[in-house]
Amino acid sequence: MADSRASTPALIWSQIRYENRLFWRSPVAAFFTILFPLMFLFLFSLIFGGEDIDLGPRGSFTVAQFFAPTLGAFAAASATYTNLGIAGAIARDEGILKRFLGTPLPRSLYIVGKVGSAIWIAAIAITLMMAVGHFVFGVPVYAARLPAALITFIIGTLAFSALGLLVAALAPSGDSAPAITNATILPMAFVSEVFIVTADAPAWLQRVGDVLPLKHFARAFQDAFNPAVSGSAFSWGRWGILLAWGVVGAALALKFFSWDPKEGREGAKGRRGRSSEIGAE
Repeated sequence: MADSRASTPALIWSQIRYENRLFWRSPVAAFFTILFPLMFLFLFSLIFGGEDIDLGPRGSFTVAQFFAPTLGAFAAASATYTNLGIAGAIARDEGILKRFLGTPLPRSLYIVGKVGSAIWIAAIAITLMMAVGHFVFGVPVYAARLPAALITFIIGTLAFSALGLLVAALAPSGDSAPAITNATILPMAFVSEVFIVTADAPAWLQRVGDVLPLKHFARAFQDAFNPAVSGSAFSWGRWGILLAWGVVGAALALKFFSWDPKEGREGAKGRRGRSSEIGAE
């Protein structure tokens, strides 16, 4: 008798599709992940469109050349870090994760499905950003540097996925997860040259940005579209820092992640209508 169980890739694909459908049922999440960074690109281009941004050795950028890649990286970070952090904490509070343990789908594949879905949404967000940047604002695209852009995207989204799972593990409740993610990613964006140029900022503030992962994600992705950068634009140092953040985030998430609601939080309901189902289709 033939084994009728689905293969591991089929289970992962099914879970990714399921998580994607859940995401698109939340218009607020879709707006802040996909359209919110794009809105800033249009605003910055309208307000500062006639000005060039001269960063000395790093070259001179048009407004769109500077902001399209950095806002694309921010959108990808938000799609992974923010969404996994919030959705994971809420699912734990509502007992979804605990009930999921009773389903046939291995828990590791459930996590892979959630991360895969978040990375897929990040790919949509960053592709849309660069398509608008290229076709509307003339941001150059160099075929020889697309491998560098792709590698940066993969490493960056994996790192922020690990950090998002860490937020889900450490957040005291699902209610607190949105505050934690926003209170961390937005200040990080400001010191990482996503929304503003920090060349004239105090040195200590620039050092803070140098430590955080978003600056390395944004800068490495920006280099792939920077006319002043020659060669392949491979950013080994920045990729190494992102990998270090990802490894540490994954290790801590693995240590502290709980499938059971935290004390006093079991049965919490009403935050999102999306989580009434468990597991794959």
